[in-house]
Amino acid sequence: MLKILGKVCVAVTVCSGLTACFKEEPLNAECDIEKAWIHYEKPEECTWNLSDTIIEKVYTGVSDIQFKVKPGTDRSSVAPQFVVTEGAVISPASGTTRDFTNGPQEYTVTSQDGNWQRVYKVSVIEERRTVRDIINFDFERVDVYTDNVTKKQYYKWNDLKEDGTPANNWASGNGGFSISNPSAKLDEYPTISIEDGYDGKAVRLMTKATGPIAQAMNMRMAAGNLFLGEFVTESALINPLQSTHFGLPFDKKPVKFTGYYKYRPGEAFMDKYGNVEAGRIDEASVYAILYKNHDAAGNPVVLYGDNVQTSEQIVAKAILAEVRPTDEWTAFEVDFDYYGADIDMDILNTFGYNLAVVFSSSKDGAYFQGAIGSTLYIDKVSVICETTK
Repeated sequence: MLKILGKVCVAVTVCSGLTACFKEEPLNAECDIEKAWIHYEKPEECTWNLSDTIIEKVYTGVSDIQFKVKPGTDRSSVAPQFVVTEGAVISPASGTTRDFTNGPQEYTVTSQDGNWQRVYKVSVIEERRTVRDIINFDFERVDVYTDNVTKKQYYKWNDLKEDGTPANNWASGNGGFSISNPSAKLDEYPTISIEDGYDGKAVRLMTKATGPIAQAMNMRMAAGNLFLGEFVTESALINPLQSTHFGLPFDKKPVKFTGYYKYRPGEAFMDKYGNVEAGRIDEASVYAILYKNHDAAGNPVVLYGDNVQTSEQIVAKAILAEVRPTDEWTAFEVDFDYYGADIDMDILNTFGYNLAVVFSSSKDGAYFQGAIGSTLYIDKVSVICETTK
């Protein structure tokens, strides 16, 4: 009997030890929408491209989710569906039918542990054909934006569409700088707004030194940049070239790219390792690219920092060959050079091309090469398109 009791005691002890080892995993604290989509019975009649009905990846820094439909599409009874982070709960529930006619609807995602919430604004908006033949960017509409990832504030530009709604069109690398230099003040960022432009406000882009963490990763500088598209803050240090998503849907044939600039290169050009390249002068970038935003299989395409000027999707380029140093506002005008076949009107009329307009204070800034202090000013930019009847 004593032997049996001894074995039972050992068994209890072992079981108790195992129980101590198998502790419960903490509940998930994330509260993000990861994927979103809407459904129409005849999507080809409601959307310009079938891919407009689904957003495969909602980035962490994004709180505004937009679906684009053709004018006249019923938006009064749409039931968006979502994939959220593990264990999180979304309210209203995924698949709830709502009226998006008068603007965005809010969705609240609560984390599995119940301690965190995040509010998203979801819109179903009409994407209307562009009427005017000259698209002007004057950089007067600028706000102080709070980054959803870093919670830091920096400038962000947002033009209005022809119908008066926000275009949500301009992006910069300021989000990445907010990670590498978390103590930077508003006017210490690489891309800022200034009051004394060519006419009214303008944009100042300056190549800046980064902080200790970024420098340890051979990211010693951040060029001031501004572009039509989207910047993904959360991947800025992990995969910086993939953080810049260049271009937005466009439905006109551009023929000229114009504007005004001032430029002064910094004193010492450095490679990514911090070595000074004697005799090398930094250069700025001023260019526009038109490219197909779907591949042959119909999959969405976006250009990144490593292929924005080389992708086979590109159909036209307008590149200012020399941004010569000058302290005076200087006009530029560049023709769009088309490659291969002319514009496909069917693709153009369904927003199947993206237009990317890009400015950078250091031409090789995407590879963390340039001169700290290089400064480019930009104002009164226009894209002149082929006149349509």
